[in-house]
Amino acid sequence: MPRVRSPKRGSRGYSPRKRARNPKGRVSYWPKLEGEPQLVGFAGYKAGMTHLFYIEDRQRVPEYGQEVKAAATVIDTPPMLVVAIRAYRKDYDGLHAITEAWMQNQPRDLHRRITFATDPQPESKLNEIKEKIDKVAEIRVIAATQPRLSSLSQKVPDLFEIPVSGGSMESQLEYAKGLLGKTVSVKDVFGPSEGIDIIGVTKGKGFQGPVKRWGVRILARKARKSRRAVASIGPWVPRRVMPQVPRAGQMGFHNRTEFNKRILLMNGDTDRINPKSGFKNYGFIKGDYLLLKGSIIGSAKRLIKLRKTVRDTDYPEEAPQITYLHTEWTKGGIQQ
Repeated sequence: MPRVRSPKRGSRGYSPRKRARNPKGRVSYWPKLEGEPQLVGFAGYKAGMTHLFYIEDRQRVPEYGQEVKAAATVIDTPPMLVVAIRAYRKDYDGLHAITEAWMQNQPRDLHRRITFATDPQPESKLNEIKEKIDKVAEIRVIAATQPRLSSLSQKVPDLFEIPVSGGSMESQLEYAKGLLGKTVSVKDVFGPSEGIDIIGVTKGKGFQGPVKRWGVRILARKARKSRRAVASIGPWVPRRVMPQVPRAGQMGFHNRTEFNKRILLMNGDTDRINPKSGFKNYGFIKGDYLLLKGSIIGSAKRLIKLRKTVRDTDYPEEAPQITYLHTEWTKGGIQQ
């Protein structure tokens, strides 16, 4: 019988595999769009997964025109509140904030997050941005989530910046001024059947050994020291452990990006998506939601940042026809 081998699995491109700084996810790049000014991002909370049947509408796949089954992820996307506008200038050392203008009559929950008082005169800050518009390299809005509109017990909103892209800098500023103090829904940012990018933090699995972390083979029963470890951690020269040697360490809770997740359904009809007993570890969806094809990173209730895709997609403009959407579950989560 041939020897069973199991080489190391996993790319060194993700090294070092250490814990993310926070579970909110970090966006390292925002795409540049053309046309009218628009926001390039949004945020939601992962509710759970289901499965569905739909008519395949991509012409280049063998199942075109047939009814196919697919797993899907539900993201709860309550409206976000635009609380501030921030302008940036750019030099050899990157982006630097010029100034920012905050909305008046801020909601009470927002003061659980920020530590300063409301700006009594945001118009003066907006005029300052307009006067220095020739130095402005990027305009971003600071948006706040509204967890009270979801099934989370969380009260403190999450804040993060969303760039405004498209058009001239003057038109971007006017577009951002029109959003200040108003709510933005997911339908204002994304369209049906669009491909989007997912940014978040994966499930944390703690400190794990080489077998679970890297998938190496368990050694023979007569192994001298440990069976769940590699037999040799390196040569005599060089006298150090090389970085490609599978070793124990942190597994999971890493910042990751998933590209081109297709929107199968974008709706506010909660009766169509909510199971009878709600999503496990989450509850019921109360408003707008996204149904994405396939699985995504993170656990239930985790904040997921949505971004306009940075890679070209060839998805059809119209959303596919969904013939069946599974919403019936027993207590143990098994289909009835």
